[in-house]
Amino acid sequence: MAMLGLSTPISVMAWEPTKPVEFIIPAGTGGGADQMARFAQGLVAKHNLMKQPMVVVNKSGGAGGEGFLYVKDSKGDPHKLIITLSNLFTTPLATGIPFNWKDLTPVSMLALDEFVLWVNADSPYKTAKDYLAAVKAGNDNQFKMAGTGSKQEDQIITVALDKFTGKKFTYVPFKGGGDVAVQLVGNHVDSTVNNPIEAVAHWRAGKLRPLCVFDNQRMPYNEKVTDTMSWHDIPTCKESGVDVDYLMLRGVFMPGGVTQDQVSYYVNLFKKMRELPEWKEFMEKGAFNQSFMSGKEYADWVQKAEDTHKTLMKDAGFLAK
Repeated sequence: MAMLGLSTPISVMAWEPTKPVEFIIPAGTGGGADQMARFAQGLVAKHNLMKQPMVVVNKSGGAGGEGFLYVKDSKGDPHKLIITLSNLFTTPLATGIPFNWKDLTPVSMLALDEFVLWVNADSPYKTAKDYLAAVKAGNDNQFKMAGTGSKQEDQIITVALDKFTGKKFTYVPFKGGGDVAVQLVGNHVDSTVNNPIEAVAHWRAGKLRPLCVFDNQRMPYNEKVTDTMSWHDIPTCKESGVDVDYLMLRGVFMPGGVTQDQVSYYVNLFKKMRELPEWKEFMEKGAFNQSFMSGKEYADWVQKAEDTHKTLMKDAGFLAK
């Protein structure tokens, strides 16, 4: 009787992590990237989406440069992921550190994050038009804008508003979006351009007032956040006569030199996570633009975003000499 199975090829198991996976956040605690990474970590654990644990690590030094260089130096290691924001572009352009996004391997875009112009709820300004008219009528540096980091997204938007008003804001940088929102609640600054997730708790508590969103369309979320307003009720800045828009990447990369199998594992992991009702609720609460991309489409988007940042930062005088 012939022996069965000896010549049958052993099926090759798809790759999966064999030790804990580090999820690097190139920013401080409390900001949008930190909240998203920690929420993702919680969902992966709760739903057993991965056999190995995911460990979140903040490396915010050098405007996130510490995190980017750490992952760049981990070439070929499939047990490291990094969640990126626009400092993927702004930090190397502003500081000249030896890093470019092409040193990493794109995995997937999780979402795009909105920016909202906020004032304190006790502020006399009810619309973006009112507030920026006051800035125009005031003196240079009279109005204080708090933001995360220097020469990054918040300051780029602030410079665009400088151009629009013809007056300079005093830009006050902080480590993370959580700190920025607290500064505005305490009336230590006049405004912020915080992401929705960074300010929503204070808005719901009646401490902050949104004036406009820096997108070319209103956010699609109609459920009331406060007694009177939903995210959809916030006008676009363009509707308010302010021709400035800006969206920020919330995406995942791996080190360079990893295999397609390893990338595919994480693309599938995040696809499964995005289908969970808790993730959908998180997206709605944080008023995210829910775009998802992977593969060439994602890499092409990232290249285009880098080109846009180069132009914006050159105009602002932020490029490293």
